[in-house]
Amino acid sequence: MISLHVRTPLWKSRPLSAALGSEVYLKVEALQPTASFKIRGIGHACQLSQAEGARKLLASSGGNAGYAVAYAGRRLGLPVTVVVPETTPALMQGRIEAEGAVVIQHGSSWDDSHSFALALAHKESAAYIHPFDDPRLWEGHATLIEEVCEDGVRPDIVVVAVGGGGLLCGVLQGLHQVGWQDVPVCTVETEGAASFARSVKVGELVTLERITSVATSLGARCVSSRALAWTRSHEILSCEVSDTAAVRSVLRFADDHRLLVEPACGAALSAAYDRAESLSGRKTVLIVLCGGAGVTRDLLAKWSLEVGSG
Repeated sequence: MISLHVRTPLWKSRPLSAALGSEVYLKVEALQPTASFKIRGIGHACQLSQAEGARKLLASSGGNAGYAVAYAGRRLGLPVTVVVPETTPALMQGRIEAEGAVVIQHGSSWDDSHSFALALAHKESAAYIHPFDDPRLWEGHATLIEEVCEDGVRPDIVVVAVGGGGLLCGVLQGLHQVGWQDVPVCTVETEGAASFARSVKVGELVTLERITSVATSLGARCVSSRALAWTRSHEILSCEVSDTAAVRSVLRFADDHRLLVEPACGAALSAAYDRAESLSGRKTVLIVLCGGAGVTRDLLAKWSLEVGSG
């Protein structure tokens, strides 16, 4: 079976290490073929679907997940349809279409697109690829931690941005697979998209009324039930940051490492740049640089003006 993702580098970041006062390592998922970690799990799920007889793939996504499905479908020779909400930028729709996929706009949020896509998948006998809530995705995302282990770095804590919880579930599965059950995870969300943090506080799944963050990649109004279940068997430290902190961290990171990432990724970076309490006293910190295809210099300038990142 061909690999649709690549083995990404593990960078020791001197600027982030200096900012935090710890050794900070970055798992650079921004260098995946689709510019985010999504292709690990989604590529795996698409390949398994094809092996099970799927002849068409259908997905719902606001951006990165749909892009990954479109890429995987092209590589596998399968037609792909991606349903996106009306808020999905033309940039991301164009990238999905450039992979040969059909894009359908439906609804004002991902939840609307998801419901429509499920019905369409049933009607067209297509394999539905969920953007975050699927054990096959978590299995694929777990390879990220396996690579870190093979590279000989054992962190004292792992920092992960959380949207729907797919990356978090994969990271936790990976930690247990390599025997790092005692390594805590710091989850980071922006305040306008913090469905996981709200759920952790009350001990049950919470559905946000709406997403108000510029970090639209984190825009799941409710996380996977498995993500919340993990809090009962693994140490998870939940953290919220402002849009301003996330965008400021994206700008600072671009200066430090000459690489553009989305505000969702900036949220995770801000934990180090702004010395989050959860990271205090940790000797070695691993940040999953989740990446994101939906960023340009113009968009970054726009977000900076909107949230006042100066």
